[in-house]
Amino acid sequence: MTRQTLPSVFPSNAFQSPFFRSLHDEIDRTLERFNIGSMGHSANGDLMPALDVSETDDTVVITAEIPGIKESDLDVSVTGDVLLLKGQKTKEVEETKADYYLVERQFGSFRRQIPLGFTPPKDGVNAVFEDGVLNLTIKKPEEVAANTQKIKIEKK
Repeated sequence: MTRQTLPSVFPSNAFQSPFFRSLHDEIDRTLERFNIGSMGHSANGDLMPALDVSETDDTVVITAEIPGIKESDLDVSVTGDVLLLKGQKTKEVEETKADYYLVERQFGSFRRQIPLGFTPPKDGVNAVFEDGVLNLTIKKPEEVAANTQKIKIEKK
């Protein structure tokens, strides 16, 4: 049996036009808005927690949104100058009513590595996990904080 394709109402190069390209970008932005406050996905479909990173002279503060993860399913570690966040999400809903039986399961894991650019001192990482938000405060070693120099930017 041969497969037949229907003729397209668009020319073959229509999807390369600026109109379709901007429409595609706008659809992507709209779909991303639905993931606000939830865990997004990487290009290969893995779960990916949203991160906010800020820095002061002596600390780095990282906030990770990890909804639906229990503290016991979360692993935070530092190896050298790399912070590693790992976790696994498991959710199961089972509901029995007179006329139906419902079972839903959601599974997924994530692994996110964040290069720090320095190795934190021993006991230099403070982690607090509450309501699906992980807050990390990472102290910089004294030599890193002391060797940081501000570069003045001049106008031309």
